[in-house]
Amino acid sequence: MGGADGFTHLDEQGQARMVDVGGKAVTARVAVAEAVVRLSPETFARLTSRDIPKGDALATARIAGILAAKNTAGLIPLCHPLGLDSVDVRFHLDDARHAVRVEAEARVTARTGVEMEAMTAASVAALTIYDMCKAVQKDIVIDSVRLLYKSGGKSGEFRASAPEDSHFP
Repeated sequence: MGGADGFTHLDEQGQARMVDVGGKAVTARVAVAEAVVRLSPETFARLTSRDIPKGDALATARIAGILAAKNTAGLIPLCHPLGLDSVDVRFHLDDARHAVRVEAEARVTARTGVEMEAMTAASVAALTIYDMCKAVQKDIVIDSVRLLYKSGGKSGEFRASAPEDSHFP
């Protein structure tokens, strides 16, 4: 089971290791994560009208998020490579606050969870929006990267509570 001090990613000598999930049940697993990109009014208007010098930022960010989810095991040490069933990257626009909420959903039928794939997809999609818009604005803020929901596996379902400053549904 666990190694040093009961941590699952440490062996008996306290060294990092990949957890053996071979004995776990294969179940359908879902994870949804978000990241919020805060823009100036001008940049937000240009983003939503597809007037960004580098092109359609949201379309590019969607593809980047999907690719990131597919490559999570190569980016996050000790993360298991997963044959994802699906990845969906969605954008919710807040006109009043000039913000984009990136929502990434990953699904897999496997022995281990898909939370890191959803978190990586949301993060990289947000970073791609930054990259696409940086010619227009340098002080873009990315925040609120977090897991919103997960289901499947031994730990069951998790649903995050809305943050107190939340302005998205």
